[in-house]
Amino acid sequence: MEAQVSIIGGGLAGSECALSLACRGIPVKLYEMRPDHQTPVHKTGLLAELVCSNSLKSMRQDSAAGLLKRELSLMGSELLGYALKARVPAGGALAVDRLIFSQLVSEAVEASPEIELEREEVTEVRGGPAVIAAGPLCSKALFDWLSQQLGSESLSFFDAAAPIVDADSLDQEDIFEQSRYAKDGSGDYLNCPMDRATYEAFISALVSAQRVEARDFEKRELFFACQPIEEVARTGLDSLRFGALKPVGLIDPKTGRRPWAVVQLRSENTSHTAYNLVGFQTNLTWSEQRRVFRMIPGLGSADFFRYGVMHRNSFVDSPHVLAPGFRIPHTDIRLAGQITGTEGYTEAIASGLLAALNVYAELTNATPVQLPRTTAFGSLVAYASDPSTSSYQPMHVNFGLFTPLEEKRLNKKQRYAAYAKRAQQDMECYVDSRPELFGRWRGSWPEGEDFA
Repeated sequence: MEAQVSIIGGGLAGSECALSLACRGIPVKLYEMRPDHQTPVHKTGLLAELVCSNSLKSMRQDSAAGLLKRELSLMGSELLGYALKARVPAGGALAVDRLIFSQLVSEAVEASPEIELEREEVTEVRGGPAVIAAGPLCSKALFDWLSQQLGSESLSFFDAAAPIVDADSLDQEDIFEQSRYAKDGSGDYLNCPMDRATYEAFISALVSAQRVEARDFEKRELFFACQPIEEVARTGLDSLRFGALKPVGLIDPKTGRRPWAVVQLRSENTSHTAYNLVGFQTNLTWSEQRRVFRMIPGLGSADFFRYGVMHRNSFVDSPHVLAPGFRIPHTDIRLAGQITGTEGYTEAIASGLLAALNVYAELTNATPVQLPRTTAFGSLVAYASDPSTSSYQPMHVNFGLFTPLEEKRLNKKQRYAAYAKRAQQDMECYVDSRPELFGRWRGSWPEGEDFA
């Protein structure tokens, strides 16, 4: 019926975009360069492969991350549904078995009669309609071409992936299972408690450990939200104890007291055979990771399935070089995903859905998508599109992006609840007002799912 849409990149954004267009009857050609051309961090050729954490963050409706998931569900996100099917226990967060999740997405793409999957590297885009969702690990050739088209110097940042350890190699005698504030002592996380002496010895080893040497521009452009744990430790002795290693809400059953610090481990899969060191993004050499991280109680003999790595992430200065809808000016080529600077797994999925909806609107002569600024999704898009931004940096969805409330003197809990209530009402009204975009594709949050 309509012209075939080219989508470059089979990550979260590209896969969401392809499936969302396909379910609306739009033919798609999806290009993915893996496995023939791998990146420094991908391990497979599967679509929508998660390369850092396996967590899509909070499910709570009074958090910006949870609210975004609720909005995506309402808008009929394809990948959010697969994430829920691949879910593993993670307290109030949505964490997935990364292999099952990628397999579900890959199978859906390959089974769609509207999607033609091409395994090849794309170095330039000639004509549209097209969506570039090449991700933060976009190939150099394509990113160079994109930079030329935009007439702007490309921007880059580097983030870090945390190690994953073999569950069978953990010393369970030194570890307890508990989620924060769990009254019955149960939970979805494994906790490695540290007393003061152990913690301070660990910090000393961490800050003095050998790192993979970073070039000058890498040092300048570390993305704060993904700073290596050793960089955070350098800011002060107690920085990690009040950050990634905070012990609040946890009681060590051996002592009956809160530990001085706690390293948390989160399951990577449904069989609980592998665990991620929460917050342990790192740029230490592999040998130093073995030495230093084995100082953590319970990890003395840990076997590492994956070591932490630093890797190149690239993005464009979206607010200043892209037209509305993340379009390359004077073309019918759009950008989607983390290459636009919307940082995070769920945010990448949202960006892919937005690209699909705008392409569909264009092909059917409908009005472009105009999300309410009062919603999680709308506030994120507004931030990434605001030309008044002086120094654009990648951003996760957060309440700081929202349009301020009219109510004054609310405490934090009340304020977040008010943000959530307003956002839900406004997004439901918007979706209901656009039946040509959502209609039978409109979704709802799964029955029984607890946001509280």
